Amino acid sequence: MGFLEEIKRRRTFGIISHPDAGKTTLTEKLLLFGGAIQEAGAVKSNKIKKGATSDFMEIERQRGISVATSVLAFVYKDKKINILDTPGHKDFAEDTFRTLTAVDSVIVVIDVAKGVEEQTEKLVEVCRMRKIPIIVFINKLDREGKDAFDLLDEVEQKLGLTVTPLSLPIGMGYDFKGIYNIWEKNIQLFQEENKQTIGKKKAFASLEDPELESEIGTLRLNNLKEELELIEGVYPPFDQQEYLEGNLQPVLFGSALNNFGVQELLNCFIEIAPKPLAKESDTRLVEPEDKKFAGFVFKIHANMDPNHRDRLAFIKIVSGTFERNKPYHHVRLNKKLKFSSPNAFFAEKKQIVDISYPGDIVGLHDTGNFKIGDTLTAGDTLQFKGIPSFSPEHFRFINNNDPLKAKQLAKGIDQLMDEGVAQLFILNLNGRKVIGTVGALQFEVIQYRLLHEYGAQCSFENLNVHKACWVEAQTESDDFKEFQRIKQKFLAKDKNGKLVFLADSAFSLQMTQDKYRDLIFHYTSEF
Repeated sequence: MGFLEEIKRRRTFGIISHPDAGKTTLTEKLLLFGGAIQEAGAVKSNKIKKGATSDFMEIERQRGISVATSVLAFVYKDKKINILDTPGHKDFAEDTFRTLTAVDSVIVVIDVAKGVEEQTEKLVEVCRMRKIPIIVFINKLDREGKDAFDLLDEVEQKLGLTVTPLSLPIGMGYDFKGIYNIWEKNIQLFQEENKQTIGKKKAFASLEDPELESEIGTLRLNNLKEELELIEGVYPPFDQQEYLEGNLQPVLFGSALNNFGVQELLNCFIEIAPKPLAKESDTRLVEPEDKKFAGFVFKIHANMDPNHRDRLAFIKIVSGTFERNKPYHHVRLNKKLKFSSPNAFFAEKKQIVDISYPGDIVGLHDTGNFKIGDTLTAGDTLQFKGIPSFSPEHFRFINNNDPLKAKQLAKGIDQLMDEGVAQLFILNLNGRKVIGTVGALQFEVIQYRLLHEYGAQCSFENLNVHKACWVEAQTESDDFKEFQRIKQKFLAKDKNGKLVFLADSAFSLQMTQDKYRDLIFHYTSEF
């Protein structure tokens, strides 16, 4: 298969939602229908609770939430599909926002009972800003929930989307009978079955089939016909171009836990979703069809395999082909690197790949060369734009509880900060280490991972900081010298040695900005 054909068969997308909408279950069922796994493990069976395939960090299994983005791939109907399953919890939103820079489209999962929730609104806003094509999947139809049309209205109003239903539920909750697939013009009837494997479903090709009426009843059939007429009258017809430009969002219904509506979602997705898209860099627009390789690091994960202490940098390939054992240019460090075992993923299973194409996600073993946002090319000097780094909102001192493990603690902090889990600041006055995070739950994750992955025990101590600001200044100016003298107890260095002002209140920050006009205060470290 040629280079251009390989690009056309790639589909790279993220799954986003509020926690508990069923995102990780949906990911797993997509793998099940894609033939990548034979049996789903998310179902609690007897006393054994198997973890979902995409949650491989121990803390995720304990808390039942995803705290890091997982990368999974499979082939379905000759399309190579790359899924990025993201955390839904707001304390890990930073990881999700970064992941959205690496996807070409997204599936938004909404719980039928809870409707549109706060975290979904924030994530969809980012997708709308970036014009990322969105498919909405309304999940958990086997539970009592809101009316389908009320949900469609809510999605339009709260998320600011223009929707067009591509399937419609017949009943809901105890009364759930099946789904009419508007996209393929057929009906699938719902029956309780083994949720861990794919069962046969009763399907009808037409609404006029007399057996259908006896299965679901005359009243329900007439309701369904009326609702379909209403959809034709109220909602715009599906237009692929409008969807690809981010102006129209198809909606499908289903129950991921019960394997219902998942295959319909997958069939629709591979037909309409975009192939790998071009990405803006600081010098030009990089097209996937460019023969020269270019890619960027959107995620770093230490200790994916605790036995090997390995650290992987996840790279999204934007253009050209990435080949094993070929030297590539690391733009920030201005040096050549080559990789003998680039990995492709299937949750806990990794396999070494010889060649990867635009749209693919590759894991590279990293000894500390990579930071989030780094660009790797076949020789060009360019930097991809729009990979966010957020100013922390929670700050705490980190203390070493075991002086004999100081080295392990230092190494652990160093590696976790490179992952972008949090940011490290070292106070100028006394050298104490301060950790800054976007969400409070991240402190728990850091503490847990330092103990279980590095054998280092730590505790946290509260610190009253309102905002971290990176300071840009003429080092010789009198203003800067006075600022350093007066504010010395609030000054720190970040991991890269840049000067940071830890303001203790909004008022103090405003006063400092007003007083020292020569200084520029930045809320992110990229300036």
